[in-house]
Amino acid sequence: MRILIAIDKFKGSFPATVAAQAIASALNQTLPEAVCDLCPIADGGEGTAEAVITALSGEWCEAATFDAQNRPVTARYGLARETGGLEAIMEMSAASGLAMVSDLALNPATATTHGTGLMLQDAIERGVRRIVIGIGGSATNDGGIGMAAALGFRFLDASGSPLEPLVDHMDRLARIESPDVEFPEILVACDVNNPLLGPHGCTRVYGPQKGVTDFEFFEKRLQQVADIARRDLGVDHRDVPGAGAAGGLGFGLMTFCGARLTSGFELIADLVHLRERIGSADLVITGEGRMDAQTLHGKGPMGVADMARELGKPVAAFAGAIEAEDQLRTRIDFLCAIKPAEMRLAEAMQRGPELLEAAVIAQSSAIRDLLTHP
Repeated sequence: MRILIAIDKFKGSFPATVAAQAIASALNQTLPEAVCDLCPIADGGEGTAEAVITALSGEWCEAATFDAQNRPVTARYGLARETGGLEAIMEMSAASGLAMVSDLALNPATATTHGTGLMLQDAIERGVRRIVIGIGGSATNDGGIGMAAALGFRFLDASGSPLEPLVDHMDRLARIESPDVEFPEILVACDVNNPLLGPHGCTRVYGPQKGVTDFEFFEKRLQQVADIARRDLGVDHRDVPGAGAAGGLGFGLMTFCGARLTSGFELIADLVHLRERIGSADLVITGEGRMDAQTLHGKGPMGVADMARELGKPVAAFAGAIEAEDQLRTRIDFLCAIKPAEMRLAEAMQRGPELLEAAVIAQSSAIRDLLTHP
């Protein structure tokens, strides 16, 4: 019997890779005849690179770069060898993430995606044929100009003098010069649909959490970048759904690198060959930290469950807490909350992997029933 463990992170407690390992450990004790296929999943946000590299048995590498406030850091990203060649799997938050600059006062006018560009350049120099990048958790609102500068784009004023690639200077932008390079295919895992500008754009919706208070300051400068890019680069992606993701990095990746934005879960599912792995499994186990009404609307575990049901495979799900249970049971065969009712949430989150493993052991008979009577 073959059991596919396609589980998401338990946010705030432990990553998807640890969740998959805890379940596999429990199954090895209670169903030793089962073959476990570990396939942690993600939706393009935090934990995406780790989940994909684990699922593909890839390797990690490091790039010397800078954080969003230009301090030297080392960013880690993954490499996987697929049929078509070498692929890089990365998260912009590894270089330009908000958590990395939490020790500093928020300063969105100087926050830059330059470090993300250096990480991309490092992968390009390694000869990758494709880059997959998750863009959640950013500290920036620069439209990707810092990233573009790291890749060789030049931002010039009316006299032809180069401008420092910070949003603060973009009101003087008069010309954009492109490097004479060919970029590999770049796929962006992105599950938000905000445009670059306007009431639903990056500045007004996500800017405040990064310290943005003067909306017009950023709107004016990002609009200038979009206008000059339309004239000099011949593209205008400001209104594409997802352009406003990560402070406009979605816009920047499309505009400067020819990247394509796509659904995070669908992209990751394709990368890890999820459909094929479900097809060869006798049972699928999924889950995440909290399963509720939001889970029903396109989150990773529901994507796994729907794909499994489409292929006629039984599905079990484990979560820290479960709400909307009646609705979830219409699409998932077996549900189990791992947090004991009497345990405080803080303790449960601290002991997450232990509780998950114990829950799977406790429910081994139910899992066996699904295998024998799907």
